[in-house]
Amino acid sequence: MTLLQIENVVKRYQQHTALSGVSLDIPEGQIFGLLGPNGAGKTSLIRIINQITAPDEGRVLLRGKPLQPSDVQRIGYLPEERGLYKKMKIGEQALYLARLKGLSSAEATKRIKVWFEKFELQPWWNKKVEELSKGMQQKVQFICTVLHEPELVILDEPFSGFDPINAELLKQEILAMRERGATVIFSTHRMESVEEMCDHIALINKSKVVLNGATREIKRQYSTNTWQIGYDGELPELSADYQLLELRDKGDWKQARIQVMSGNGSGNALLRAVIPAVNIHHFEEEIPSFNEIFIRTVKGTQA
Repeated sequence: MTLLQIENVVKRYQQHTALSGVSLDIPEGQIFGLLGPNGAGKTSLIRIINQITAPDEGRVLLRGKPLQPSDVQRIGYLPEERGLYKKMKIGEQALYLARLKGLSSAEATKRIKVWFEKFELQPWWNKKVEELSKGMQQKVQFICTVLHEPELVILDEPFSGFDPINAELLKQEILAMRERGATVIFSTHRMESVEEMCDHIALINKSKVVLNGATREIKRQYSTNTWQIGYDGELPELSADYQLLELRDKGDWKQARIQVMSGNGSGNALLRAVIPAVNIHHFEEEIPSFNEIFIRTVKGTQA
């Protein structure tokens, strides 16, 4: 089921077009990666979804209905530019922001205590934001984003400022939100996070959507049908259905990269062709990383 529909959205700033006919369907209960180079239009789209700005053309639908001002209560937004009040104590600030999202003081306090314990912030309750490290400030802002349990969570570069331990903690919390039924729009330049977390992605470049779909389908789309074979012995002569791209001597064994060139060949057929002549150590398909897919797609659209 689709939670959020973005239909032919256009956004212009004087002579610059930030978004040009962008259309996306954000599935409910999944993590949707919103990717693109700097200046591609991602932040402009996020600001429109949050009703900070309005589109010049097109519309955004939440559960099939045009966005309303009251819908901000159903959305949690962590912007890339952090926005905590530096002179305010973090416990008071979390409570204040939770009340703005409609929680009672008692319920907000209860939830804040749970989150502060989870993120090891209890001893800092009465500390001012300016006394915290960048990573700890980020923890506070993330908690304030999700405290009201929104059905749509928008995270813009959420791992900025985090060490590996806290980045892993945040990752697990994002995955847990998905398990509880929340929909997450996740904007990042960290392709390893996309690999690990995203169910769908959309890549925006120069104001347009240039790639969109389920992560598994996109990886399959960009596959070159190339296989790595670790073996000892001597490879047999292969038919024209296969091309030997690379051969490396590893000492006790060898590694070959072989591409299936036609529809008549397959990984299974390749394996059957070489097994009688060699002893196989490993056999695996080369699956492109999202970093590779990102670079290939962006360079392709620029060309």
